[in-house]
Amino acid sequence: MSDVLIAPSVLAADFAVLGEQVREAELAGADWFHIDVMDGHFVPAISFGAPVVRGIRGVTSLPLDVHLMIDSVDSQLEAFVSAGANSITVHVEAISDPAATLRKIRELGVRPGLTLRPTTSVDEVLPYLDLIDILLVMTVEPGLGGQELLPEMLPRIELLSGRLRQIPGESILVVDGGLNESTITQAVSAGAQVIVAGSAVFGATDGISAALARLRVLTSV
Repeated sequence: MSDVLIAPSVLAADFAVLGEQVREAELAGADWFHIDVMDGHFVPAISFGAPVVRGIRGVTSLPLDVHLMIDSVDSQLEAFVSAGANSITVHVEAISDPAATLRKIRELGVRPGLTLRPTTSVDEVLPYLDLIDILLVMTVEPGLGGQELLPEMLPRIELLSGRLRQIPGESILVVDGGLNESTITQAVSAGAQVIVAGSAVFGATDGISAALARLRVLTSV
């Protein structure tokens, strides 16, 4: 895949007008929507669950990538698939048998994804690269929006991008955390194929459409 995709993170949207902002982002050229689900246990914050995913599904036809930052992953998979997820990305730290969980996600008919905290060794995900369609590299600690990108994660993106290219298939490398107009080109240069952007899209002072247009230019360099 040569074109870099942009996946606005709805965690940064205005929940009072969530549907309107999702529709606006789709019309402005968003490629995916990234949905962060947090339970207050795996990460300190609490966000939302399957009903919100179902609501978003009702206003957009774009792919929904549900990023589960929760402890009880396996028991929740079917609920998020039923709500309209097109892919489910899980944390290697939160599951006891990553291979089994990833296979279950695929059996449910959606794309399996795997991710890891910045403090977790890449060795934890390497054994499972042939089981995934999405590899998410977190460039901030998960659980809180608006953080700055950790520059020490850029070599990790390069490393994992190279490893994915050695695996048969079309697995996609997604980068999430602190991505904005100042940092997005660094992530793309390191090998990002999908850019997750929250505040940079939904928090732009001149609006969602203008923000996405600027990010699109930066991802095309």
